[in-house]
Amino acid sequence: MTKDVIALTPKMPDTRSLLTGLYAGGPELNLTATDDGAVIQLTTAAGLPLVSVEAPVLVHVPGEAERLLGPQPAVPEPPFWWTEARASTAVPEAESLAGSVCGRLTMLLGGTTWPPEAAHTARVTVPDDSAEANVSAPSSILPAVDVLTDSTAVVLADRPVVPLTAWLSDILRITAQANRALHLVTPPHVRLTLPMRTALGGAPNRWVIQDPAGGYYDGLSGVRLVWREGTFTPAAATAAPAFTATATPAGQRQLTVSFRTVHEAAADLVIGRGLEAAWRHLTGAPPAGWSTAEPVNLPWSTRRLTDLARDRAPAPTHLVVIGAPHHPAIATHRITRTTAGVAEDTVLTLGHTDPADVPLGTLDSLAALLVEEHGLTTMLTTLRHARADLTLPAHLEAPPLPVSFTLGPRDVRTIGLAHARRPPLAANPRQLGSPANPAFHYPLGDGTDAEAWTALRILSDHLRNGSEA
Repeated sequence: MTKDVIALTPKMPDTRSLLTGLYAGGPELNLTATDDGAVIQLTTAAGLPLVSVEAPVLVHVPGEAERLLGPQPAVPEPPFWWTEARASTAVPEAESLAGSVCGRLTMLLGGTTWPPEAAHTARVTVPDDSAEANVSAPSSILPAVDVLTDSTAVVLADRPVVPLTAWLSDILRITAQANRALHLVTPPHVRLTLPMRTALGGAPNRWVIQDPAGGYYDGLSGVRLVWREGTFTPAAATAAPAFTATATPAGQRQLTVSFRTVHEAAADLVIGRGLEAAWRHLTGAPPAGWSTAEPVNLPWSTRRLTDLARDRAPAPTHLVVIGAPHHPAIATHRITRTTAGVAEDTVLTLGHTDPADVPLGTLDSLAALLVEEHGLTTMLTTLRHARADLTLPAHLEAPPLPVSFTLGPRDVRTIGLAHARRPPLAANPRQLGSPANPAFHYPLGDGTDAEAWTALRILSDHLRNGSEA
């Protein structure tokens, strides 16, 4: 598996320190960069990829290194610089070269290297015959991809948690534009962050687990896979035993609140206020940080978030938002221009180690707050038995169960007040908002009964029939 090495330094990697690290393999190696300069690549004279180094990121958010890398000795206090090097699988010496690149950075700038044992400062000699190594990933197309076929880009990774880095985000975008799949291949112990899971999506992309017992299986469904005609495809309908053998620790829960708000495209519009209000309501504190990728590096600021969205408009903006380390919470946030104005789609997930701590009793008041002050159109809340640290393991976890659904005033007007007020459910909805512009909050369950999915289906069919009338 490909080894990633990360330098965490209190000082910015300037040109001199970067060159000292990049020349760990000697001046005979070539340096190339992507068009936007986000990735610098070390290659042999023949153009064979060795190490890719992402542009350094200044991390202001406490706990971010620990969230993605695990407990670390002597991690610099934020703000610190995160410089990530990725070794190619094409050449055996590439992993040592990545360690020397990061080791030299920490020697000059202070800080630490992850994993600590990878760091050194020795020169790494790459044999002249390395150009004969078997590699099928042209660096000019997709830097540091391990295998590239007509249909699939394969990335190998072995780290505790695979986040949605800027580099992986670019790989997903490029493969989608080229009608290729991205297949992320990892050992079974690797976990994904929720933003990485969301970005990976469904078919044709896959999370592929290399089974120690032999073969491969899908990390999300457990289906056995085989490499055939340049891609991973299902080999059997049954799940691999390793996928079903491990259980999530008892008592751990994830509460997910998925909601959309819509606002007029006014000059004084501030993006992110609905997300911040929901975060404060459920956790008692605002978000800690935000970014367009992981690691999340910027301190929370609705002003800076709004500036970015305005700069990117009319193109959509995708963000990752993180909470304080002592209260696991993470969100993906998408901002788009629509015919109705500016839409914000948020998926906010909170982790709890004790089911008694899940704030189910606050959902009614949260719905009312978002309806009355933040232009809520819809909100679905679910609860599931899953890891409280909000990472996704490569084994079976319980599916989410619906808890409640909220319909905003705009859709109530479309469906009709009388129809929206009388769904064929056991529990009556709660009316929110003003009498002249009402919304409805529909309770569906307490997150323990799978019949809540039936209730949600009945409610959806009922509301759809009203909108079609």
